Amino acid sequence: MPDALHQLDALDLAARLRRRDLSAREVVQAHLDRIEQVNPAVNALVTLDPEGALAAAALADERLARGAAVPPLHGLPIAFKDTHLTRGMRTTHGSPLFADHVPDEDELLVNRLQQAGAIRLGKTNVPEFAAGSHTFNPVFGTTRNPYDTTRSAGGSSGGAAAALAAGLQPLADGSDMGGSLRNPASFCNVVGLRPTPGRVPRHPGGDLWDTLSVPGPMGRTVADTALLLSAMAGPDPRCPIGLETPGEAFRVPLDRELRGLRIAWTPDLGGHAPADPDVLAVLEPQLRVFEELGCRVDIACPDLTGADDTFRTLRAHSFDLALGTLLDSDRQALKPSIVENIEQGRRLTAADLRTATATRSRLYLGMVDFFSRYDLLLAPVSQVTPFDAELEYPREVAGRPTRSYLDWMRSAYLISVLGVPALSVPAGFTPAGLPVGLQFIGAPRADLAVLQAGHAYERATRHGRRRPDLPAV
Repeated sequence: MPDALHQLDALDLAARLRRRDLSAREVVQAHLDRIEQVNPAVNALVTLDPEGALAAAALADERLARGAAVPPLHGLPIAFKDTHLTRGMRTTHGSPLFADHVPDEDELLVNRLQQAGAIRLGKTNVPEFAAGSHTFNPVFGTTRNPYDTTRSAGGSSGGAAAALAAGLQPLADGSDMGGSLRNPASFCNVVGLRPTPGRVPRHPGGDLWDTLSVPGPMGRTVADTALLLSAMAGPDPRCPIGLETPGEAFRVPLDRELRGLRIAWTPDLGGHAPADPDVLAVLEPQLRVFEELGCRVDIACPDLTGADDTFRTLRAHSFDLALGTLLDSDRQALKPSIVENIEQGRRLTAADLRTATATRSRLYLGMVDFFSRYDLLLAPVSQVTPFDAELEYPREVAGRPTRSYLDWMRSAYLISVLGVPALSVPAGFTPAGLPVGLQFIGAPRADLAVLQAGHAYERATRHGRRRPDLPAV
């Protein structure tokens, strides 16, 4: 076989498994071998169950041999984000407080993916309580970028993105509040989708009505990402904001003619998120690709005035709701930035929340109006390239000092406020060999259209085909 199994796209692997050209045991073992060889260099997977994965693979092979129906993810190995509950396997949230926590139930997303045939390998690394877009914690340490192990892999789904790029798994799940699927995808040259809120239902959860944080899929290609979304999406009565569209709606060919598409490009989200010159040097030449595909490209951006304060207010409120009791009982065990976020949430007034809610409604309606004139908005995913992994966060963006660990993530989190789908697609590399992602932002609920546009761009450029050169440890 010309390609190692860990290099194959998930769709290719799935087709070979269905044809019985490969067994699930072969596929799982190939990824376990790859994990043993290179995971020590990147620290992407932090909990591993080889015996359980091989046993599940054997059962999958037996079911196929009996002629049972083949689910869409049959035989594909996956390690779940270490914030997603996994029955019988520890879920630490990257916190010493949960270092030995073993849930007695699977999260809905985990259950759906396993019901779709995915085989659980283990868990991927996260920042403590998924706070921030650089993956490090006191339990497992730092996840490193497969393209340059001195650099950050992003976060909070940093372990997931690094595992994809390094060939440790063909698909990855994650979640995104302020860019936690998109930023690590950009840093690691993979694809990450922040779906429309409610597209992927959550259970269990704290605030069932929350639309700021959403679960979503990652893959090495847009088509693989859509495949995983098809197994995640679909309504569940326990999720009050869940959308009715079934997941199967995303298990379709993504080929689409883009000629005539009206595209807006914003290098800085209307001045609210300036990017470093090395990011723009990679992204701005990509606009010619869309022109060559027959699109009309304008420089334009919806009005995002107030989006920054709105995001920070709603985020602080959510931190107080989710983690406030831990501040009261175990303050010393929380990292300072989390303490600060919770305390900020506790200082909020009714007037603060009223202003944030009103501003968010205005921003949403403005986005609806914007997408009556444009089909797609393009922007940087991240304002910076992968930074030194020893830093907590970049100290400067576009020549301006950062005040907090959130400041460099504006190009992602300002979009989170709007409640629209956003996709990170590999867009090229800096002269130093660091990946840069392009953000595809769609109209409300236009997840499929965003995936189709990303797929067309991906096929025209093939930037995502450049894989890291990781020596075995």
